[in-house]
Amino acid sequence: MKKNPMNLIPAFISVFFMISAVVLSMIFPSSKPSKYETSKTNISTPKTTVKAIETAVIKENTDEEMRAVWIPYMSLNMSGTDRSEKAFQKRIDDILENCTKNKLNTIIIHIRPNGDSLYPSKYFPWSDIISGTQGKNPSYNPLKYIIIASHKKNIKVHAWINPLRIRFSQTPSALSSDNPYTIWQNDDNEENNRYTFQSGKNIYYNPAYSEVRELIINGVREIIENYEVDGIHFDDYFYPENDMKCDEVDYKKYLSTVDENYSPLSHTEWRKANINALISGVYTAIHEIKDNVVFGISPQCNTENDEKISADIKSWGSIAGFVDYICPQIYVSNTHPYLPFKKSADEWRKIINNKSVKFYIGLAVYKAGSDSDSGTWLESDEILKNQILYGRSINCDGFMLYSYEYLSIDQTSNEVKNAIAMFNN
Repeated sequence: MKKNPMNLIPAFISVFFMISAVVLSMIFPSSKPSKYETSKTNISTPKTTVKAIETAVIKENTDEEMRAVWIPYMSLNMSGTDRSEKAFQKRIDDILENCTKNKLNTIIIHIRPNGDSLYPSKYFPWSDIISGTQGKNPSYNPLKYIIIASHKKNIKVHAWINPLRIRFSQTPSALSSDNPYTIWQNDDNEENNRYTFQSGKNIYYNPAYSEVRELIINGVREIIENYEVDGIHFDDYFYPENDMKCDEVDYKKYLSTVDENYSPLSHTEWRKANINALISGVYTAIHEIKDNVVFGISPQCNTENDEKISADIKSWGSIAGFVDYICPQIYVSNTHPYLPFKKSADEWRKIINNKSVKFYIGLAVYKAGSDSDSGTWLESDEILKNQILYGRSINCDGFMLYSYEYLSIDQTSNEVKNAIAMFNN
């Protein structure tokens, strides 16, 4: 990790980015398949976007300490011989029993890892991790059972979504015929080919287009309207980290529309504007439907890396109307050679300064007992415990553990035991 974080971006610039992104939506008008036609969203005009920021200031967060664990799609992959509903329910029951044993009160569970879905969706295809083939109906509703079973154990459910990722390397191995990407690439409308872009082997939704943002927002609306989730969770996947060519044609379109009397946004600022328009749109959609459902993002702890993926963390942490919580993934040891835990936690404590935004800390259970970070995780079996204590000392609101599979293996057992003991306090 690099040593120097980027400078603070003033709040007024962020608002400018958001409004600029709304204007961008008028650059790329085009038709799309009727299945993916979406109603106008709350980011359709600058007026409604700013309203979301103004009204959100009065919202307070008063929940108990967050004690969560991430459950990535790999932990839900029904790749064995038994893909039955009963087998899936048994897996969820085992996960929840282990969460209860470890005194956890929330699961952050993957329900859209790659532009797909763990529930019947009008917008996204069935996930291959359940049936083995993207688009194939497993004949049961995984998300419905997850919520019912979790709430019976008084465990909250945050639905984890990767908003832009369609395909990551070779995952999934094949995209279904009802995948929006497949439809857009195979129809007669060349304009909507730009609704997605490719970077290396990865395929992403292109947030520069209002149609794409509306698709993602409507996917969130669909969850909030039909399921009793307690939160919506985005992680750290936005734009590709080191690829400024993948959307170059779209940025040039934007430049061609800028009045000669105004200075255009840089490519990085323009990307941030697109992401901010998406984030504020998701926030507004959620709270218009159910104000008790929270929306959070888990960015990387290295703020320079967040800059590279166009995650406007400084604005999200200081301006109401983007998120209800931020959980930086502070996956470093206390004696990390470049970015030790306390230094990163202190930096994030300063970034997250709006009283309506909660500050959670993501902890690297998966590194416990390993030789990661130049072997510094081998120095003690109380690293996670001390990180929890330090987080509390700087008034963080809770913790998220990555990830579920590492709660019950020999490598991490001593660290996990000592960390979980802190949840008695």
